[in-house]
Order: sequence, then structure tokens, then C-alpha cells
Amino acid sequence: MPFPYKKVVVTGATSGIGEALARKLVDDGSVVIAVGRRKENLDKLVQEYGHDKVQGIQFDITQLKSIPHFATNIINTHPDLDCIILNAGIQRRSDFSDPDTVDIDVLELEFRTNYLSQLALTKAFLPHFQKKDGQSALIYVTSGLALVPIVRCPNYCAAKAGLHQFILCLREQLKGSRTKVVELFPPAVQTELHDGKHQPDIKNGRAIGMPLDEFTNQAYAGLASGSEQVPVGTAKQAFDAFEVKRQEIFAQMVQAMRGM
Repeated sequence: MPFPYKKVVVTGATSGIGEALARKLVDDGSVVIAVGRRKENLDKLVQEYGHDKVQGIQFDITQLKSIPHFATNIINTHPDLDCIILNAGIQRRSDFSDPDTVDIDVLELEFRTNYLSQLALTKAFLPHFQKKDGQSALIYVTSGLALVPIVRCPNYCAAKAGLHQFILCLREQLKGSRTKVVELFPPAVQTELHDGKHQPDIKNGRAIGMPLDEFTNQAYAGLASGSEQVPVGTAKQAFDAFEVKRQEIFAQMVQAMRGM
């Protein structure tokens, strides 16, 4: 089944899951606006596929005050934009049993990248989607750690869990609209997220998790199917074990509070 959206912004498209999804989209016929901080990687994508299929924009999503201008420029240039994949993220270790090692500035950047920037991007792009006649989508890449945390990176887990809760509420707020709210839950995947340059305490980090190609194929199949929630690998095990029931309780809460 082909991906239903034809012009897609992908954040964090210079490596890992973002780059892999961008490539998959182009191969399937979508036009991609690839966003990331590393211009050389964006240029490589554009050169490989051509400017008619991929356009690169160098931008740092942690610059929250610049996001409205960033979004307006894209929307004005691409009025047919019908999807954004919010993928960019970072992961850092923090151990509060040794408080002197905890750097609040690092935690703030991690939280701003993984949570606040996603809200700012949602606010900036949503009015455009709400005005469109056809279908559109906000696709969020969260994590299996939004469901089951690990001890070594509590701030990352908290940010992803917070984003997951936001997505549940946003989907309910946009219910009945033409904008679909989709969440992709990756397990650990073999990307540079775990590289020593980012997390020096991890040895051979690139070998951790599901192979990127295997993950991308499963994730893309789920996204193309039209599913609103796409858990993959070990994230699906957690999702099936308890998240389905938890969301049933959430639906009951929504119904009970309707009209309040």
C-alpha cells in the first residue's frame, strides 16, 4: 500500500531513522523536504535524488523562537505540503545517584529537543493543515521508552512519555478533522543515537537494537497502512501487553469528561 501523503517534511533527516524514512518516502514517490543541522548530509541527499524529489533545509529545531518563521517559509514555498514527520531527537545519560555528574543544561537541551520543539512545530504547521481541503498528517516518532523506561536515560524517557501523552490528547482534540495524528514507536534501533560521541559510556553503541533497514521496512509498512499507532519490535510487545488497555481507560475518561 503506497504512502498516502505526497509532500512530506522530515525533521532529523540527516541520519538514522529520519534519513531512512526520507529515502523510503522518495523511493515510494513522495517529495521530501529534509530538515536537519548537518548541511553536508542534506546536500548528499539532494544530489543523490535530485532537487525535484528532495529539498534540504538546514535548521536547528531547538531554536524555538525561529520555528514560526521556519514553518511559514516552508508553507509559502510548498503550499501542497500535506504531512510532517517529527523525528529529530537526542538521548543522553543522567545518573541522579551522583548529582554532581548531572548537567541541567544538557537535560534542558534534551527535553527541548525531544518534547518542546515537537509542540512548537505542531503549533506552527497545524494551521496550514487545518485549512487544507484534503487529508494531512502529523506523524510523531516517539519511542518504546515512552511506554517502558530504562534507568540510564530517565530524562529521555520522560520526554518521550510526555510526548506520547500529548499525542493521545491531540488526536482526541483533532478528532473528526482532516488531519490525522500518528505515532510511531521505535524500539532500540542501530543508529548513531547510541554512538560514543553522544553517549561515551556505551560501548559499541551502533550495534544496539534492531537493524535500521529491518525497522524502516516494518515502520513504513505500518505508516502506509493508515494506522494511527505503529509500534515496532519490542515496543509492540509493551504496547500489546498493557498500552491497549490503558488507552481504553483513557477513552472512558474522555467520554466521562465530554462537555465539561
